[in-house]
Amino acid sequence: MRFFWKHLRRKARNSKLESLPDLFAIRHHRAHFTPNNLAHDAKASLNVSLLAIPQGMAYATIAGLPIVNGILCSAVASLVAPIFASSRFTILGPTNATSFMLFSSLAAGTLGIESVPFLVILVGLLSVAGSLLKMADLLQFISRSVLVGYITGAATLIIFNQLKPLLGISGYFEKTDGRTFPALVAKIGENLQHASWQPAVLGLLALTLFLVLQRYLKKLPNFALTLIITSLAALLFPREQLVFFQDFSLKDLSPSYPQINGFQDLVNQTSVLLPIAFALAFLASLENTAMSKSLASKSGDRPDVNQDMFSVGMANLAASCLAAMPASGSLIRSTLNYSSGARTPFASIFCGAICLGATFLFATIPVVSQIPKAVLAGLVIAIAISLVSPKNIRVCLRSTRSDALVLVTTFLATLLTPLHVAIFIGVALSVALFLRKAAVPQMVEYAVHDDGDLRELGEKRPRPNPEISIVHVEGDLFFGAAELFRSQIQRIAADPNLKVIILRLKNARHLDATSVLALADLIKFMRENDRHVLVSGTPRPVYRVLKKSGVLEILQEGTSKEEGTSNLFMFGPSNPNISTRNALLRAQQLLGTKQADISIFHDANKDK
Repeated sequence: MRFFWKHLRRKARNSKLESLPDLFAIRHHRAHFTPNNLAHDAKASLNVSLLAIPQGMAYATIAGLPIVNGILCSAVASLVAPIFASSRFTILGPTNATSFMLFSSLAAGTLGIESVPFLVILVGLLSVAGSLLKMADLLQFISRSVLVGYITGAATLIIFNQLKPLLGISGYFEKTDGRTFPALVAKIGENLQHASWQPAVLGLLALTLFLVLQRYLKKLPNFALTLIITSLAALLFPREQLVFFQDFSLKDLSPSYPQINGFQDLVNQTSVLLPIAFALAFLASLENTAMSKSLASKSGDRPDVNQDMFSVGMANLAASCLAAMPASGSLIRSTLNYSSGARTPFASIFCGAICLGATFLFATIPVVSQIPKAVLAGLVIAIAISLVSPKNIRVCLRSTRSDALVLVTTFLATLLTPLHVAIFIGVALSVALFLRKAAVPQMVEYAVHDDGDLRELGEKRPRPNPEISIVHVEGDLFFGAAELFRSQIQRIAADPNLKVIILRLKNARHLDATSVLALADLIKFMRENDRHVLVSGTPRPVYRVLKKSGVLEILQEGTSKEEGTSNLFMFGPSNPNISTRNALLRAQQLLGTKQADISIFHDANKDK
């Protein structure tokens, strides 16, 4: 029996199931589960909890949800995520970016609060599906300028939105007021006459105190400390001049299930929520990947970004009914967890347990109703200010024009469009500019001179003898480069003396249907004009694409295995140039001469 189980485990390791996410990834850290390490985890979890609890309240405020949702999301995500995560130091929960994206959708009227549980379920399902498809590996291709522009824009929106409770003018705003930044600024300007000085003083006190403590006493739990001190300071003001949060009870901790009435309602809600859920899942995975890589560079760990994406999905599925707020990797809390001496994923679990205990405590003791909204608004503004990095903005603006354009466009899109649209505007522009750069091959003509040297040929002149042209194709031949490849080859073929083109594909990569069709068109065009196309230095991946697409049959028309003729010559590692030599011999055979001039084309952007 023991042999049987060993055999099954060995077969599982060797099967495709090995590439699937681990359903109990925490077991890989069991070597670190020692009493000493767990003691360090307990200490770190206390520090993180003192930040996670008030931050949960703050992020729920940003999202426009009851503050109990933020605390519960911090608890549930911290409890569930480490079971599936590869990183030891990850702390999941609500974040600034995801909270404000949710608020943007609520403010735009796209969804109501009753739809949030189903939205979070979709976020979880999309994250799990993305991890199964290894989509997290693609996040490395997202420009940093997109993230910098989005975070800067979101921070700007957060600051101006929190001016409403800070100035005591929230009551003059409807739910859908201020959908865009200009409209928000205009609405705030209209209601400045109704502003109260008491909440403004209290909010500015919280903002100033937090920034001072962060500068000089970083090791203290400054967020919680500021919240307590300024809430006590509120006792000096008449209570009727301030707006306070409402207490919640144990009844409010009961699960909130999606409200779906039949299959048609499920389809309708899914079609409305799916774009927002996709954007939230994308942003949450992007944040989590960036955070885990940042911590791994400090700890020496090797994160599995797809496994971490799976943990984001599972955390959101768990939080969907209990907390009803999207969870993501928090860079601030995760960094605090690491710097506080955490050793294992149990630090996150301990943190979740403390947050859960605090939730039940606040449900029985009327503490929340003693917190003025202006105080939390000042703290949220402080967090938003910390998100803006002048250094990163300066680097993106000065590096390249493309980076600057992506940053500015994403920033403006964040201010002028819904956030779930803005981030994809930035991503689309970033990818488009990248493809534009990657799809501009430049070719320089070289010729073999009488002394045998390879030299750049200047202006092309007609030659009396038949000509053989060797075109070095190096780099990616994906769909974006296919049309330019076709036009440049046709320009080369315009020489009336050119009879044979030898395409050297030794370093060609990523051929797709567009590039293969372009090659087929080239072969047909040359044959219609009694010319020939040969392919040399063909690696195995290119050969497989040519064979499966049927272009190999078109290329080999007129050849005979019995006679030993071929128009395709495979790359040989032992002698990389032998295929080109054989192609030259075949070209001379087709021309019936040994006096052919030879010119060589090479991509100027690649090594010769």
